[in-house]
Amino acid sequence: MAISQLSIFTDRLTLQLINSADKNAIHDLHLRPEVDMYNTLGIPENIKETEEIIKPWIQDNERSNVQNYTFAIQTTRDKKLVGLIAIRQKGIKHKRAEVWFKIHPDYWGKGIASEALESILEYGFNKLKLHRIESGCAVENIGSIKVLEKVGMTREGRKRKVLPLKSGWSDNFMYAILKEDFES
Repeated sequence: MAISQLSIFTDRLTLQLINSADKNAIHDLHLRPEVDMYNTLGIPENIKETEEIIKPWIQDNERSNVQNYTFAIQTTRDKKLVGLIAIRQKGIKHKRAEVWFKIHPDYWGKGIASEALESILEYGFNKLKLHRIESGCAVENIGSIKVLEKVGMTREGRKRKVLPLKSGWSDNFMYAILKEDFES
């Protein structure tokens, strides 16, 4: 199977590696002020800027020795892109990775992020043979905090004023989960 065909399925979702055909839906997601509130990416000025943002993500997905995966989160029923989720390996020797996600506001509070993240954790531990998966979020981002804790991630610390958000410099909570935590 070519890596560009990788899909992960849950009860309600299909996680499919992004490709250039997803650019309009990704652009729409990035245009949402609610999504941008705790994101350092910023709102793209136009579709060309979105294309430049996702170009390296697509290139990573197409490498034969993939270490960074960016998935479109789609509803299985109607194949609508409702978010993005990524897993980025941080050194093969250390068997560690970082995850991030963005969900369209119309799908907040419906368990989409938790379901997608749980499937990525399972993929990371069982297929990529990782030992540790990390994530971070702005301390004011209550929605993401709930998702990270719901899937069993542990808050390990706080970095002071590291996120340049539109509202100013924000502290960041650091979360992680170990393989043995996930399996128990």
